[in-house]
Amino acid sequence: MSGTTLGPWLRRYQHRPAAAVRLLCFPHAGGGAGTFRAWDVLLPPSVELVSVQYPGREDRFADPLVDDMDELTAQVAAAIARIIDRPYLVFGHSMGSAVAYETVQRLRRYGVPEPDWLFVSGRPAPGDVTGGDVHLRDDDGLCAELGRLGGTDDVVLADSELRRAVLRYVRNDYRLIETYRPTPAAALSCPVAVLRGGDDPELSADQAHGWARTTTGKLDVRTFPGDHFYLVPQRRAVVATIVGKLDPVLARAPHGWPSTP
Repeated sequence: MSGTTLGPWLRRYQHRPAAAVRLLCFPHAGGGAGTFRAWDVLLPPSVELVSVQYPGREDRFADPLVDDMDELTAQVAAAIARIIDRPYLVFGHSMGSAVAYETVQRLRRYGVPEPDWLFVSGRPAPGDVTGGDVHLRDDDGLCAELGRLGGTDDVVLADSELRRAVLRYVRNDYRLIETYRPTPAAALSCPVAVLRGGDDPELSADQAHGWARTTTGKLDVRTFPGDHFYLVPQRRAVVATIVGKLDPVLARAPHGWPSTP
C-alpha cells in the first residue's frame, strides 16, 4: 500500500511497511488529516501514522460534505478495514473522539479486532453530550465559537473569501456532531485513554471519567497544560504518551502482525 493507494478517506505521510503498529488519527470539527502531519516525525520507525481525511477540506475541498455520523463512519470504517493487517491504535480529538469511537464500534461489527488502545481527547463520552445549536448560528456566531475554543488562525477568519470557504465545512461538522446520537452497542473491551487540557472548557476531569462506561477494559485519564487545543503546544508530550502505551517490543522493533485463520 503506497501513500497514493489508501483512497480518499485516509492519508499517510510516510510509508513504513515494516512498522509493527499503525496509529489512526481522527481530526476535530473543521480539521483535516494535515492536523497530524507534524506527529509523523515524532513517532518511532515502528509506528506508521494514518490520518482520516474528511471530505470538503484540504485536498478533498471539492468533495461533497457528509453531515451524518452513520454515513461518515461507514465510509471511514470500510477504508480502515482494508488496511488492518497489524496491531493498531486510534486517536481522536474533540469531534474526532466521537467519530473514532463509532468507527471502532463499526469495525468490531465487521469482525475487525479492536485497537490496542483507543485514545480520546477533548470531548465527553458518547451519551454525555446532548446536541447543540452552533451549526444553526449565523457566520459571526460560528466564528465566536471558534474563537472561544481557539485553534483557528485569526488571519483565516479575517479574510472574507477564506472565511466563507472554511465556515462551509466547519458548519457541516458542527451539524454532524450536534445531531449525533450514539449507536446502542455493547462496551468495548480495549483500554481507553482520555486526554484533556487542564483549562479545556469542553471536558472537565469528572467528565473524562465518564468514558469508563464505554469499555470493560482499563481507563486512563491524562491532563496536560493548556486549553481545548492543548495538543498543539503539547504535541511531543501527547505523542510520547501514545507511544508509551505500546508494548516495549512493538515500540522498538518493527515486525509484521501474524495472520490469523
